[in-house]
Amino acid sequence: MSNRIRTFEEYKKEYQFSVEKPEEFWAEKASHFTWKKKWDKVLDWNFEKGESKWFIGGKLNITENCLDRHLATRGNQVAAIWEPNEINDKEIKLTYKELHSKVCQFANVLKSKGVKKGDRVCLYMPMVPELMIALLACARIGAVHSVVFAGFSASALADRINDSEMTIVVTSDGSYRGAKAIGVKKIVDEAIVNCPAVKNVIVLKRTGEEQKMVAGRDTWWHDEIAKVNDQCAAEEMDSEDPLFILYTSGSTGKPKGVLHTIGGYMVYVDYSFRNVFQTEENSIYWCTADIGWITGHSYLTYGPLLSGSTTIVFEGVPTYPDSGRFWQVIDKHKVTHFYTAPTAIRSLMGFGLDPLKPYKLDSLKVLGSVGEPINEEAWHWYNDNIGKGKCPIVDTWWQTETGGILISPLAGITPTKPSYATLPLPGVQPILVDSEGNELKGNGVEGNLCIKFPWPSIIRTTYGDHERCIQTYFSTYKNMYFTGDGCKRDEEGYYRILGRVDDVINVSGHRMGTAEVESAINEHDFVIESAVVGYPHDIKGQGIYAFVICDKKGKTDEVLRTEITAVVNKIIGPIAKPDKIQIVSGLPKTRSGKIMRRILRKIAEGDVSNLGDTSTLLDPAVVDEIVNGALVALKS
Repeated sequence: MSNRIRTFEEYKKEYQFSVEKPEEFWAEKASHFTWKKKWDKVLDWNFEKGESKWFIGGKLNITENCLDRHLATRGNQVAAIWEPNEINDKEIKLTYKELHSKVCQFANVLKSKGVKKGDRVCLYMPMVPELMIALLACARIGAVHSVVFAGFSASALADRINDSEMTIVVTSDGSYRGAKAIGVKKIVDEAIVNCPAVKNVIVLKRTGEEQKMVAGRDTWWHDEIAKVNDQCAAEEMDSEDPLFILYTSGSTGKPKGVLHTIGGYMVYVDYSFRNVFQTEENSIYWCTADIGWITGHSYLTYGPLLSGSTTIVFEGVPTYPDSGRFWQVIDKHKVTHFYTAPTAIRSLMGFGLDPLKPYKLDSLKVLGSVGEPINEEAWHWYNDNIGKGKCPIVDTWWQTETGGILISPLAGITPTKPSYATLPLPGVQPILVDSEGNELKGNGVEGNLCIKFPWPSIIRTTYGDHERCIQTYFSTYKNMYFTGDGCKRDEEGYYRILGRVDDVINVSGHRMGTAEVESAINEHDFVIESAVVGYPHDIKGQGIYAFVICDKKGKTDEVLRTEITAVVNKIIGPIAKPDKIQIVSGLPKTRSGKIMRRILRKIAEGDVSNLGDTSTLLDPAVVDEIVNGALVALKS
């Protein structure tokens, strides 16, 4: 067996083997890497305790596998291309040799600041090459990186820094995003007023905006790298040592730090990248995700570098300076593999076909979709106009917690079907269950999606709170990992993801816990109570609909909506901004005080003819009032 499948028959054979002899299967995949010491045991697991350990006793460093092992054969090959925000600014190309040198150099900077194995490092940066360099530099010395998307507010940043007691923040003076310049360092300064553990802040100069540098704490990136050399031996790490923490929203207000470890994550991300995308020796691969999300970790950074590919880091947005920017970048760099979100595709569909006319797009071989299920209309537009009917589309399903893609076509190998993630990758054992946890066997069934056997990149814990990990993922159904998604398996055995079944909304491919948004809304002085649900949104997939009880104190609904939006922006960031805010006098509650979100969800969706029996509610009349108000809101 090699690390790449070439035919559908081979896929079926390899899948069968992976289910029958999973440990033998994954041991073979792991054997392709550089290990300082081979593992003693492939797997130890217990889902009741939320535990999975892979390649136990193995010693390695993931950066040796991303960089060092390629130097002899592809040291002069381009590893990363940085495409800046401004269309006329020059791109930066880093070969594997140059990236290796810069990673070692910044690793020495971190060491000079006292960062050691196991320390947590916060990376709050725009999409610049230095973000990838800093991330790999952490892994080089055994520090645990935690990238926080640079669109989160100071309050959200502080919560994450404090939760895992990060001692150092790497950031930039500012960032460019489309036509806007954003003061990134200012957000960091505001955040770390409330972060006593932070002792050092390293600042990259990007915009040149004048900064207030705190003596003894803040230093410039360029000053720091001038003091060190570019030789840094890779720290020997245990396979189960932490690699990174990435915060994700859950159904409670507090973000949870999903922790991934080194060995299993490396093996799975590499295997899934090679097989899903079917990259070749000269592929130019572009994942448009921000490195602040799991997609940017697994399929912009680690996956491509582990496989020796060329990966693109894009600073800008799809609509700047115009809505043809994605297509311009594809032609400019002769991109062969393009991986983006359905939200971006739907947004660009809205501009029609004129923005496509100046571009050939003839270098493309594979298209990908990530973050949420892609609807049929968007799938066909993508297929017809971007892939010209010649590029297979890999509609990938996975999560921050899974570390890598679990269900997806393999490009050019799996027969595809619009809006279906199709089949599980080898090593992945999905199961559909009803609400009682009974398995729904055979095809043509619909239920809750679980995984019944561990895969190497499965979540290891939620940082500092393993009980929360057990409760969230392993307690709903006995001896299963519960994904939180509903799913249909059709007559051919193909999987179609139906969306969240818990209190989490998928906004533009990013999960937002309803409790987290409600908690932010409730910070407004006049808000008494709120309830947040998701509703279908033409561009984002799901929008955020907030029902809010206020003590108006003479303010109009419009003023209250503006103020509430500002509060959410400040506490979480613009990504969590409600699309609709309806001011209501009450919420539909049971006599025990539980909010009936099912009713609110249906109202938000405009499905008011099927609300069920409301007579048992504490105040049935409140439902009619909300329905009437919603009809007005949905028209606006």
